[in-house]
Amino acid sequence: MTDMSTGGLAVPRLPQTRAADAPGAPALADDRIELTNERFSNAVATAATHLAAAGVRRGDVVGLLLTNRVELVVALFAAWRLGAAVTPVNPALAVPEVEFQTADAGVRVLVVEPGAQAPSLMTAVECTALLEPAPGPAAPEEDVDGTDVALLIYTAGTTGKPKGVMITHHNIDAMTASFIEHFRFTADDHSLLVLPLFHANGVVLGTLTPLRAGGRATIAGRFRPDEFFPAVQRHRPTYFSAVPAIYAMLTALPDDVRPATDSVRFGICGAAPMPADLIARFERRFGIPIVEGYGLSETTTASAINPLDSVRKPGTVGPPLPGQRIRIVDAQLNDVPLGESGEVVIAGDVVMAGYLNRPEATAETIVDGWLRTGDVGRIDDDGYLQLVDRVKDMIIRGGENIYPKEIEAQIYHDPGVFEAAVIGRPHDVLGEEPVAYVSFRAGAASNVETIANDLRRRIALIKNPVEIIELSELPKNPVGKIDKPTLRRRDAERTSPGRTSR
Repeated sequence: MTDMSTGGLAVPRLPQTRAADAPGAPALADDRIELTNERFSNAVATAATHLAAAGVRRGDVVGLLLTNRVELVVALFAAWRLGAAVTPVNPALAVPEVEFQTADAGVRVLVVEPGAQAPSLMTAVECTALLEPAPGPAAPEEDVDGTDVALLIYTAGTTGKPKGVMITHHNIDAMTASFIEHFRFTADDHSLLVLPLFHANGVVLGTLTPLRAGGRATIAGRFRPDEFFPAVQRHRPTYFSAVPAIYAMLTALPDDVRPATDSVRFGICGAAPMPADLIARFERRFGIPIVEGYGLSETTTASAINPLDSVRKPGTVGPPLPGQRIRIVDAQLNDVPLGESGEVVIAGDVVMAGYLNRPEATAETIVDGWLRTGDVGRIDDDGYLQLVDRVKDMIIRGGENIYPKEIEAQIYHDPGVFEAAVIGRPHDVLGEEPVAYVSFRAGAASNVETIANDLRRRIALIKNPVEIIELSELPKNPVGKIDKPTLRRRDAERTSPGRTSR
């Protein structure tokens, strides 16, 4: 498709270029609205006029306090049309959390659900009003530069106040181009979006990339396991992106659920390492290959993904994506020998501009152009990256380094396990000891005793959890990852002060 844009940028002008190339082709849909390219472009122009009337100007920030819906994507492009940046806000946040993000980002106008209330003293626009006819002439289109901030994605805030990740238009152009090259996306591709649009994955991989390739995106709304495959059969997407928790829920569907999945070329798994056993279980049952990948908001979505057409290695996140470089370094940021573990650092055009108004945090994270991820990994002889764990999740037991992911991978060998998470529990003498939290599939014969017995055969005694605790469901953060900070707090609450684990 034509790649015309101001300043050589492809993504900000996608509505206009798509309408010029194929006005009647489908672009974007949810369960209420279907937009062709021409209707999409017109909707963006109309929404931009409404936002301008509300006071949005070049350099401003527009907040999107919305569930997944067509209006969110329209508002995104409308803000860019005016030269403004966008910060998507998780609609499940509490009012103080919304107030923090909107104030920290300097939001000028907040787009909200119909009937919703915005924080006090903030201009709000209902999302449905953006699609209504706009009075007066259309707002003029602003030029945007590659260095302009396009997205402010806020981190989960597990280590303090959330930080605004500044993703530029150049970052987004580089990331979408990398995805298109890696997955060979074309105008025939169709994304089924199940991840939240307040996260980089949903915005960039699930929406912007297929639109740039000339394809389309369908927004499935809030994920429900029993509604996912009916949506696949109804919309016939070619791919989707999800997190391990979603794949686990789909494999737990009743055995008589055998959907037609012939339209789907592949599924992508990100946000957290996916157990190899779970990948195999999903692929055998549903016939959809899973490619596991890795990235961060700070790298605009992803930095490594297993290939589609060559060797896929479950348990790894594949080689670096086109245009990116990955190194494994020690504490002094020197390269470690091939195959040894160290911190993962990443360079490339997808690396964020920095954290909004946090120069110290930016300087600590980006060193000589390399992004320090805080993840521990190793690279094998084929150049595939294997994640070992988070630096901060590593457990030091009596001076020995223990990686929770290694224990979790062994727990997942039990087919009755639905989810597992290992954390460190403080110990007066040893420093920390591993503790496991698990949930089981419905009807599973497994229990904490069978897991403990199996682990004693599989891993060294020092790595065995001192306690295995069953929960009906493990806590998740808004992106769908198992929430280890919450588990640590709960574990501390259930452990009396001063208690020493056996």
